[in-house]
Amino acid sequence: MVEVKPPEPPPPPPPAERPRKPDDQRHCGMKAVSALFEKRPQAVHRLLYSEARKGDVGGWCKQLAAAHKPYRLLPEEELEKVAGTLHHGGVVAVAQPIRVAAFSPAAIAADARPVLVMDGVGNPQNFGAIARTAAYLGVRHLVLSTDPRQAYPSDAAIRVAEGALEHLHLWRARDLPAALAALGRHFVTLAAALAPDGVPPDAVSRDKPAAVALGNEEDGLSAETVAACAHVVTIPGSGLVQSLNVGAAAAILAWHFRAAP
Repeated sequence: MVEVKPPEPPPPPPPAERPRKPDDQRHCGMKAVSALFEKRPQAVHRLLYSEARKGDVGGWCKQLAAAHKPYRLLPEEELEKVAGTLHHGGVVAVAQPIRVAAFSPAAIAADARPVLVMDGVGNPQNFGAIARTAAYLGVRHLVLSTDPRQAYPSDAAIRVAEGALEHLHLWRARDLPAALAALGRHFVTLAAALAPDGVPPDAVSRDKPAAVALGNEEDGLSAETVAACAHVVTIPGSGLVQSLNVGAAAAILAWHFRAAP
């Protein structure tokens, strides 16, 4: 009688990607990951990358190995799942969240640079685009409202910002009109809005750096925010369309006021 052996058990599956903590953030793409390792290397939990990026990430892998933190090469389809997007650029770093500090007018004024203030800007892509513009033009401070619609650093915003959020100071203002009043001691405060009494940017005094308030994509600035600003500034246009995207308006005004003292 021939003994029949039971079939061999299948090999165990490869270890699954470690789940993220609820507040972890994903930095996708070489520019975003490079800025993260430059500014906050200690915040990185782990690094995932594709075969195509293996030659680009060696230095980061050495840093993580020295800190006893994991890094791993993944097939494209697995990297896409970890990234949560097709647009991962072949590298994803999972890290502690970007810090948003409590509003401090003294800390902001000490820098004497233009400031962008967001009043309920809700689209993370607009938020990321504004951050990228700010860093490019030398703005270092973004003040964010606590409006429920307000976007904060997120995977999508980080991806669009391409590393810019690592170079900015982010502040949370619970009372935005009061925050603007406090900034008004050191900055000329401007409400960016389409309004009959709005003045063009050229009409604003350049004696002090500008703090420019930008409104929600659908409703614009709140009446309280407008009232807290010294001027309403309107970007002249052709009249063929009603308004600019908030990211485009931020870019124009940040460029215009970039040379303010």
